[in-house]
Amino acid sequence: MEALQHFLPEVWFVILALFLLLYVMLDGFDLGVGILSLTSSNEERRTMLMTSLGNVWDANETWLVLMGGALFGAFPLAYATILSSLYMPIMGMIFGLIFRAVAFEFREHSNRKLLWNTAFGVGSFLAAFCQGLALGSVLSGIKVDAQGHFVGTVWDWMTWQSLLMALTLVQGYVLIGSTYLILKTSGELQKAHYRTAKIAASTTLIGAMVITTITPIFFQSLRDKLFDPPLVYVFAVIPVVGVVIIWQLLSSLDREAEVAPFVWTILLFLLTFLGLGLIVFPYIIPTSISIYQAAASPSALVFMIIFIGFLIPIMLFYNIYQYIVFRGKVIEHS
Repeated sequence: MEALQHFLPEVWFVILALFLLLYVMLDGFDLGVGILSLTSSNEERRTMLMTSLGNVWDANETWLVLMGGALFGAFPLAYATILSSLYMPIMGMIFGLIFRAVAFEFREHSNRKLLWNTAFGVGSFLAAFCQGLALGSVLSGIKVDAQGHFVGTVWDWMTWQSLLMALTLVQGYVLIGSTYLILKTSGELQKAHYRTAKIAASTTLIGAMVITTITPIFFQSLRDKLFDPPLVYVFAVIPVVGVVIIWQLLSSLDREAEVAPFVWTILLFLLTFLGLGLIVFPYIIPTSISIYQAAASPSALVFMIIFIGFLIPIMLFYNIYQYIVFRGKVIEHS
């Protein structure tokens, strides 16, 4: 039983990481497209951006819902603490997602589209920015008591570390959104997003380098883990691999490849999540609440695995089928 109490929380840590990764990659590109819609030069281009998302954006957000439900069931203590400490960023994210969803539907039937265009773009930016604030706050640490209950203030999330993380995540979303649009568009619109992808790749790299540099300086516990063998060798390799991926990404953009930029961006997100997972583990809230402390009972975790075991293949099949059916480019109509 003791072995099971250690094994099951670790399994659910991996499952939650998978849900978060799928959400960030899938909803990340449509949030990025929403942010890029604010820079569209005319209504025709904006319509093409919206059309590229028309059949996939709502399915992408199901991974966020699933992740929230899984966190509540598997790690109820962490769920309560995170929602208590990050109430304002989470509400901001929800409002942003609501704004963009309503705008997406209403814009289609409106004669005056300016209001709905703005709501879609601003809602996308707000959702992405608030996600970055929440992620930065969790990684920076949440003030809790001995029982793991939140004891901070409503403004604890407002730090320069969380702001830096939010700005970097927004740039990452713009990057993956730009590479997605390279796949889905052609002509002048495609060339415009080669340029935005290059800019976003550079700004994302700068943000990642700053975060990587300041993390061991300002956080003692993370510094100890970064320089503790054998993980020190892994963390020494990850930045090197990251530089290679960025270089390959920029090279693919320079030669105007269509598929390669999106693939390299996905690999960059995967590498980032691998590094974050290794840094955070075994904590669900660094460095206050471990996955073993926050986990539900073994029977509850087993029941959820059985249920999720049926659900994950169905959702993956649905997402893959959806992208196969709606593959191809968005055609500009004259």
